[in-house]
Formats: sequence, structure tokens, C-alpha cells
Amino acid sequence: MLRALRTAALAAAVAVSGAVSLGADGAIKFTDLKLKNGLRVIVSEDHSAPTFSIAVTYNVGSADEKARRTGFAHLFEHMMFKGSENVGPGEHFTLVFNNGGNMNGTTNQDRTLYFETLPANQLELAIFLESDRMKSLDINKANLDNQRNAVQEERRLSLDNQAYGKTYERVGEQAYDNTAYKHSVIGSMEDLNAASVDDVATFFKTYYAPNNAVLTIVGDVDTKKTTALIEKYFGAINKQPQPKRPELAEPAHTAERRSTIDDPLAKLPQVDIAFVTPPAGNPDFDALDVVSWVLSNGRSARLNQVVVREKQLAVNAGAFNPDKRGPGLFQVSAQVAPGKSPADVEAALLEEIEKVKQNRGATKKKLKEVRRQLDKDIGSMQNLLTWLNIAGVPLLVTIVGISLGVSRKQKTKAQ
Repeated sequence: MLRALRTAALAAAVAVSGAVSLGADGAIKFTDLKLKNGLRVIVSEDHSAPTFSIAVTYNVGSADEKARRTGFAHLFEHMMFKGSENVGPGEHFTLVFNNGGNMNGTTNQDRTLYFETLPANQLELAIFLESDRMKSLDINKANLDNQRNAVQEERRLSLDNQAYGKTYERVGEQAYDNTAYKHSVIGSMEDLNAASVDDVATFFKTYYAPNNAVLTIVGDVDTKKTTALIEKYFGAINKQPQPKRPELAEPAHTAERRSTIDDPLAKLPQVDIAFVTPPAGNPDFDALDVVSWVLSNGRSARLNQVVVREKQLAVNAGAFNPDKRGPGLFQVSAQVAPGKSPADVEAALLEEIEKVKQNRGATKKKLKEVRRQLDKDIGSMQNLLTWLNIAGVPLLVTIVGISLGVSRKQKTKAQ
């Protein structure tokens, strides 16, 4: 799915409106307009099913957070479900689910995304719900305390008390010098505790403005009627001064960085290697994306075939190339098999990477398979454009953050 989104985002970034060609299957048509208050609106009709999806992407992520206020972007994702002027606490969920829909929100370093999928006859409901919380979120101490506790519990479950959970933060801290990407999306307990109602209100006014958002609707809709509804509900929301995006450039690295984490929850050692790479949208990024598929996609992929099955050094191994607006991290990870050495696993991982660099790791047949898989993963426009984050192109969407693991006596390495 990530590759599908990546393809669509690049296409949309090239053409402001009209048809975007995605190959022999034809063209995907969409309209791209901007309201007077700065809200960017993308609508694509897809009448293959009587449903639609709506997504609002705010151009704010953990990279925008100030010092000693880490975790704010993710905390605010939770706050957005606590009610607004015309929607009570929890009522957003109830209205969507009772009308046969589903919904969620996600946060990463570069954006915050909210989405719903509903039957086509509930289009006005979805537009109303998203506009009401953009216009009049209910910010008070009770809501803040409630969601602060929820986020802190999420941190305990996913990081602090999870095997290999500490790697997620260590890789970023070790790989980046720029503070924008150095800290985790979920933030620290101390910073979450320090958040005040005034902090939250300021964050909302700064970033949750129409001129800092993209509204995308894809599905069984009529473009003219849809844009009229969007104007009706979003048009009167006031724009705010455009927030300044953080500087994401990473100073040059001159040496390898290593560390070891003692994780008593991990049953097996794990080796994680991360290389600082170009941002999404750079031609080299797309090449690295193909490399990640060659190394880890499917049973015949290099890491699984050689490191796991032939050499039996690891129980699993994978390579990841997540999208980032700034410098990315090409990540390789493997859990060490019982009785095997982390050093041997590290050497085997690097050997397979070197084979690809020397044109010895990917046959023409394998590259053809990768291309077919990438084409297959493009999927339907309803999935694609709904997830698009084009609040500052080129910016490509990561739907689900990849939590790398660490292990007991595990090694992490950043280059």
C-alpha cells in the first residue's frame, strides 16, 4: 500500500488537475481546487461501489514540535475525537459506525491524517463532522487529561513494555542530528505531563487551519455537488497565518554510529541497521524503494532466501524504506536465530546489500516481479487518493509507522 500511495502522490504532485496517467490501465481523473480560506480540495469520482472515503490531512507532524513539547502532534490526534461545538464527546465515532462506516486517524513525523469511509448517502455527514472539529474543537482540561492518559498508556504498551520497543526511539535518536526527526512521534512522558490547555489551544490555532490542510474525497460522489457541500461547511472557517515548517536538512555524517540496548523483554537478539537516505521524491529514493523489495519482499527475496533459509542465521529479516519529507532512513532488521551470533547476522545483511550494489543481488526476472508487484499495489483510486498527503508536495504518505525492534543485547547501527 505504501508504494501505491507513493505512486499516486507523485502523480498528483506533477499535475495540479485533470488526468494523471498511471500506465496502460488508463488515467485517473480528479479535480484540484482551493477555497478562499486556503483549504486545498481534491475530489475524484469512482462509481465502482456506492461508498466514498474522505480524508483531511493537516500539514503538521512530530517534526513541527517545539523543545520540551514532544508528542504534541500525536496527542492532538487523540484530542480531535473529544467533541466540538455541535458534536459531543465520542459522538463522531457513534455517527460514523451507526451509519455503516469506519474511521481512524494517524500521525507521523510530517503530517496528521483523519479519515472516514461511509455509504455514499452519508457524504454530507462526513463533511460536517470534519468541518465542525476543524472550526470548533472542544479544548478543556478534562479532555486533555483524559487523552494525555490514553497516549501515555499507548506508549507503555507499544514502547516501554514491548519487546524490541525501545529500538523505535533509539534508531531516530542515533541516526539524526537534526532535532526535527530525532525524537519519536509519541513523545516522552515528561513532555506529555507538561502539556497545558493553553499549549493545546495554541497548537490547534497554529496548525489546524484550512490553509494548512488538504481535504480529499474519493468514491461514488458527484464532483459539483461535493464541492458545493465543502464550500457550505468549510468555506466560513477562518484561515490563520501560515505556520513555518521546520528545517529538515541533516548535517553530513562522518562516521558509523553504534549502540547496544539491553532489553529484558526480548527473547532473541535483533540487529537493526539504518542508512540516512534522500527525501521522498528524490530519484534515488525510488531506486532504494526497489532495493527494499528485492531484499525483503516475498520468500524469494535476498534476505529471506539467504540469511534466513540458506544460512539459517536469523528467524526473520526485512528491509524498509519509509517515506519522509526530509532525509529518510533505509532500514534493515533481523532477529538472530537461537545459538547464532549478532555479528554474523550483521555481516550477512551487509553482504546482501553489497551484492545488490554490485548488480549481483537482483536478476532481471526479480526486477520484473518487483515491477509487477508495484503495479498491482497501486489498487483503486478510492484507497489511493483518500490516503494522499499533498499538503506540501512532494510529500508521500506513510499509513502505518514501522516500529523497528531492538533486542536483548541487540545492536543498532546508523550510517
